[in-house]
Amino acid sequence: MIDVRGARTRVLLTGATGNWGRAALREFAQRADRMSVVAFAMPTERDREALAEFDGMKNLEVAWGDLTDPVAVAAAVRDVDIVLHVGAVVSPLADVRPELAHRVNVGSMRNIIDAVKALPDPGAVAVVGVGTVAQTGNRNPPHHWGRVGDPIRVSHFEEYGQSKVIAERLLVDSGLPKWAQLRQTGILHSGMLEIRDPIMTHSPFGGVMEWVSAEDSARLLANLCERDVPDELWGGIYDIGGGDGWRLTNWQLQTAIGGAMGVRDIRRWYDRNWFATRNFHGQWYADSDRLEELVPYRQDAFDAALGRAIDAAPPSVRSAGRVPPSIVKHLVIKPLAKKRRGTMHAIARGDEAEIAAHFGSLEEWRAIGDWSTFEVPEPSREPRLLDHGYDESKPPTEWSALDYLEAAAHRGGRLTSTDVVRGDIATPLEWECADGHRFIASPRLVLTAGHWCPVCVTDVPRCARQAETNAFLRQVVDA
Repeated sequence: MIDVRGARTRVLLTGATGNWGRAALREFAQRADRMSVVAFAMPTERDREALAEFDGMKNLEVAWGDLTDPVAVAAAVRDVDIVLHVGAVVSPLADVRPELAHRVNVGSMRNIIDAVKALPDPGAVAVVGVGTVAQTGNRNPPHHWGRVGDPIRVSHFEEYGQSKVIAERLLVDSGLPKWAQLRQTGILHSGMLEIRDPIMTHSPFGGVMEWVSAEDSARLLANLCERDVPDELWGGIYDIGGGDGWRLTNWQLQTAIGGAMGVRDIRRWYDRNWFATRNFHGQWYADSDRLEELVPYRQDAFDAALGRAIDAAPPSVRSAGRVPPSIVKHLVIKPLAKKRRGTMHAIARGDEAEIAAHFGSLEEWRAIGDWSTFEVPEPSREPRLLDHGYDESKPPTEWSALDYLEAAAHRGGRLTSTDVVRGDIATPLEWECADGHRFIASPRLVLTAGHWCPVCVTDVPRCARQAETNAFLRQVVDA
């Protein structure tokens, strides 16, 4: 992937002003001998301030523009070797402005694909897309182990995840010669401890997440631009995760952060029933080691990363343990829970849809109980894999119509295309779901990536109804 114009690989990085993007720029600054970076950023005061840190970075250029502007994107793509598409509207902003999330997250991917396709040699530019763990939705124990190929099933009201499902479909079936899709997990970064948003109440204590540090994530991006990236990486979809030491329950994360801030008992900050019991996202990955094997990037330990985050936090966060718990509970956390999108806002308003999403029902919320009946979550650390509905021991080069018919039947649908070429996993075929929706998708998108009907995936309230005829989905519908 050497730049033919010189000795350095030329990288286009979108999302350069975010937490992950800025960590990536710090990593690229150390590789100035072999890489130059074009940071795509909005010409706003916020983005200019974020990039001010890098004013002296010799291997950095800035392309000012809007990712939804195809002309600006085409100009930025024209002269690079690899596109790292990190830029996106993420939660919690995506929850507040879902139309913006779709316009940016889907539109930007479409613009990048179109720009690369329009080049004289599209194969000369690699495109790395970034998806999210939110694409596979709530995976509470005992369904907490996951891998690429599991059902795409976004939680209710999670428009960030929905936008990333569409963007991933676009890239996987784009026909581009050289691409890879990464599904990012929760990133532990210095700013995470300062988040004060009702989304905090959406995370079930019993849920899990395989976290990763911002620094390891940045190292991954830079390593993808090195000369020795194996060819087998391209054309694949991968889960990003920190590995075994980063597999935490949400309760473990709460207590670890609280302990680092000097909080003796985190339970004194909350009422137990302020936190949702379902409808979030997170899982431990049975396959995250695969990306580490292809492009080694893990160097961080959770405790070290948490320590850095605490050190970088303002004094009010570092000394939170000195504040009387009742003050934090009633003046900080409770008001968040009662804000719009907070769980207690839904309870107070009697919003049946939100209550059902977060708790199952009002009766189930009332039955949660207080801390006296709380049991520390201890989910199994033995991976439990879902059935993907076809013979996974068979290499994709041997896949045929029979494999696709089997996978479709497992999903309650059927393959309607008759012109199927054995071993061709990239050419889109026509399928039909149990509800009669016909759609176009490649075997790679369906079998490898876990996608199915693009209409049904958006109808989250009917997920349980869909699972009656979709055995593939039924494996996680009660997660």
